[in-house]
Parts: sequence; C-alpha cells; structure tokens
Amino acid sequence: MTTPTALGTGEARTRLHELTVIDVRTPGEYAGGHLPGALNIPLDQIQRALPDIRHAADRGDVLVVCASGARSENACRILAENNITTATLSGGTGAWAADGYDLQRPQGGATRATWGMERQVRFTAGTIVLLGLLLGLLVHPAFQILSAGIAAGLVFSALTNTCGMAAMLAKLPHNRPRAADLDITLAELRNR
Repeated sequence: MTTPTALGTGEARTRLHELTVIDVRTPGEYAGGHLPGALNIPLDQIQRALPDIRHAADRGDVLVVCASGARSENACRILAENNITTATLSGGTGAWAADGYDLQRPQGGATRATWGMERQVRFTAGTIVLLGLLLGLLVHPAFQILSAGIAAGLVFSALTNTCGMAAMLAKLPHNRPRAADLDITLAELRNR
C-alpha cells in the first residue's frame, strides 16, 4: 500500500500542467466550480474508475480534490489500498479559491450546479432536528428522538471524520453523475 501525500495550493498550481486532477465531489458541486482541467469522478464511483485511474497514475502524478480535503483523503486511501499513488489538495477547492486561484465551470449548456455537500448536510440535519422538536411538542414527546439521533450522528461524524448523511445524500439523483457523463470522463482519463 502506498501512502498518499498532500500538496498545498501553491505547489498544485505550479504543477497543474503535469497533474491529472480528479475531483471526487458530486457532479452538482463540480459544476459550481473546479480546478482547471479537473475530471469529475465522484467518490462513490472511485471503485468503478480504478483501472482508468491506475492507467493515469502509471503515466504521471494524480491529484485528488474535493471541497475541503476530507473526501479526497478517503479517495486517496481507497486508491492507496489498490496500490495507486496519489496526492490530495490540502484544503480542497475551498483553499484553492481562498488563495485567489480561479475555478473553472463547465462550458456550454445548462450546468447542474447544486448546493455543496456540506450545505446539503447542514440543511437536512437542521430540518430533521426542527421536525423532531416540533413533532415532539405538537404530537408526542417521543418524536424528539429524531433530534437526538441527528445530534448523535453529527458527533459521530466529527469524531470519525466521516459522514453517513453525506453518503446517503450523494445517492440522490441531483448528486449522481449521468452514466453517459461518467463514461465520457473515464474515456477522457484513458486518453490523457
């Protein structure tokens, strides 16, 4: 197993022309802005893309990117378990943009930009907590268990640096790549 490394935004920017950049966010997040030349392979599709990513890694360095670095670290771990050497971008696209570097957006037709995954998780968790509290107040106190369950999930998420809610939300249609889009991305990855 190889050990993934982390690149700072400055180093990644100077090496961008020689890196194969894989963005593991959802297609909607990717459409909202990504590193120039990045290919979108959502985290839950990494296993499917292993042969193509291995091929790219055999030809040069691979940089894995997400919004803040957590999902790209998970992707790098999966790739390392499959003996594929990669690096992650420290701080993700958030750090990239904060350092003043431009984000690219898809050209052409309508983009599928959606809220970022962190925002989707905050909205969903907040909605369920409020619903649990309201139902507990108006219907039966047992409904407050919904709020307690979400609170426990958020604590577990913070302690483990994972997020089950994000994994579930990533399966919603607006967060999934169209099969044809992913096939085109994998073909482009093979041809780089």
